[in-house]
Amino acid sequence: MTSESAQPGPRKCVLFDVDGTLIDAVDNQRRVWASWAERYGLDAVEVYRVALRTRPVETFAQVAPDQDPRECLAALHELEDEDVRSGVYGAFDGASQLLGALPSRSWALVTSNYEHRVRGRFARTGLPVPRVIVDAAAVEEGKPSPVPYLLAAGQLGVRPEDCLVIEDAPAGVEAGLRAGMTVWGVNAEAAVAGVHRHFASLREAVPDILAFAGPEGSAGAR
Repeated sequence: MTSESAQPGPRKCVLFDVDGTLIDAVDNQRRVWASWAERYGLDAVEVYRVALRTRPVETFAQVAPDQDPRECLAALHELEDEDVRSGVYGAFDGASQLLGALPSRSWALVTSNYEHRVRGRFARTGLPVPRVIVDAAAVEEGKPSPVPYLLAAGQLGVRPEDCLVIEDAPAGVEAGLRAGMTVWGVNAEAAVAGVHRHFASLREAVPDILAFAGPEGSAGAR
């Protein structure tokens, strides 16, 4: 009879944010918002400053309160789709190695963007696409709500406490923490408040992320 101590533990999964975590899209986002601001005769620097800390509809309300938010969003989506087709994208160092090494059922993407754009960017950068992608259209409440991360865990068939969230931004970190998951921060000089571990780069985190998703999940302790 197999001893209880030899029984395999719960399956561990890794949930990745996309922009700023796996894909370096800062310059693209800045250009998109600059083009959007130009259409409405607004200051591009101020618009981008607001857009960094709010969702698009909230940005419109602050910088263009006299404009129809639906038209503002349609214009933004048009610019973003064009950027996916023609913009230059790069994956962060370590992303290809990491995603290629993870078992297909052990990871998912949780993004505030839309799936077709994520797939376009991944195709441009040669990154593999997982079975589960939770995008902006999949939930009514985006980050910092825990809903997107909880939905991803449910679709993977794992408990929240067996999930590792990889994030770069405060809203995403808060979402992961509220979901009851382990949260590691990457690609920032200073740690985002609340993260269980901080890595200056994604590359630095690769060995520990792979260890978390391994059979014993030895690196998953908070």
